[in-house]
Amino acid sequence: MTMPVDLETDAARLRGAMAGDLAARGFLDDPAWRAAVEAVPRHRFVPGFYLSDADEREGQGLTRWQPTTAALDHGRWLAAAYSDATLITQFDGDEPDWENPAERYGGAPTSSSTLPSLVLRMWADADVREGHTVLEIGTGTGYSTALACERLGSGGVTSIEVDPRRLERAASALHACGYAPTLAVADGLYGYWPEAPFDRIVAACSFRAVLPALVAQTRPGGKILLTLSGWLYGYARVLLTVAGDGTAEGRLLGGTVSFMPARAHAAPAFGNPAHWAAGPPGRPRVARHGPERVTAATEEAFHLRFLVQSAVPDAQLTTVGDVVHLVDVVSGSAATLTPDGDGDGGWRVREGGPLRLWESVEQVLDVYESAGRPEPETFTLCVHGGGQHLRHPRLPCLSLPSP
Repeated sequence: MTMPVDLETDAARLRGAMAGDLAARGFLDDPAWRAAVEAVPRHRFVPGFYLSDADEREGQGLTRWQPTTAALDHGRWLAAAYSDATLITQFDGDEPDWENPAERYGGAPTSSSTLPSLVLRMWADADVREGHTVLEIGTGTGYSTALACERLGSGGVTSIEVDPRRLERAASALHACGYAPTLAVADGLYGYWPEAPFDRIVAACSFRAVLPALVAQTRPGGKILLTLSGWLYGYARVLLTVAGDGTAEGRLLGGTVSFMPARAHAAPAFGNPAHWAAGPPGRPRVARHGPERVTAATEEAFHLRFLVQSAVPDAQLTTVGDVVHLVDVVSGSAATLTPDGDGDGGWRVREGGPLRLWESVEQVLDVYESAGRPEPETFTLCVHGGGQHLRHPRLPCLSLPSP
């Protein structure tokens, strides 16, 4: 696509400024990655996206999302394209008509252009270097794919995307910019056998567990960088090294990073919370730990959500008014937490079904406290014998759900 000279000039200036900012913040220590950022025109990969207006919501409190394109507001569009921000490009799997876009309220983002600092952090954490063959799971807009092509050459890059409309748009942008990676519509749960084995596998979506196909498609000594998640929306990044016997092991990485889940691993709808609240019979007990331990907007709570969802892998958490519901659609178990009303911040919990969900959560919190609140980087994930186990020298072994 031919761009006006002034657009390309402005874009180059903004790219340089973004690269300088990322370098100053420690995301561009490698000169080769900085050169890639300065070369790849991000605006060509995001012809349209949504920006949120947090101060304006509709009657039910849903966020207002404003479409942003060059035709609607050229300056805002170009400035956002070269900001260190995630740009939402799709909601609920519906591909927008960017020739005639409409604002929207609420919805679940299903595709985006990830903020550049996180893209670079992922490539750097995976230790991607010249000569490596790379599988990227989740092409999205194609911007991160273009950075990898600029750094490694197109011949070393394979990128797969489950949404054919997303891949079509990304492929057009990549080819227009002169990049020719291997692209395919494929489900990341199964990797991409035709181009295997790979030196590095990097996922731009999250999974509930490490997928066996990814381990099998990685060369011995190769690395897999994944974000693990769950239905409690706890996240942890893990960098695994694959051994010659097909096992893999690696440490958790620090930082609060989240990705949209692989579509097959997204949490199921659980219905009306009030129906579940009516289910747990019996008298409530005093909760040893309140829900704020895992719901607070802190790095520790972010980490704890990942740990406790290993104990209740099929549970989901929702709040209605002052009442917190923990619901497990697989077993039919539920827990309902209500403030005890005496003003001291305590909670009471009722539990029903075959599993005592909140008791399981409290047990993890108890041992976490007794172990001195260990940081994410002190945990190791081991993948072997069909199982996946999270280990720490001062904690009982936690098992991840089967993939």
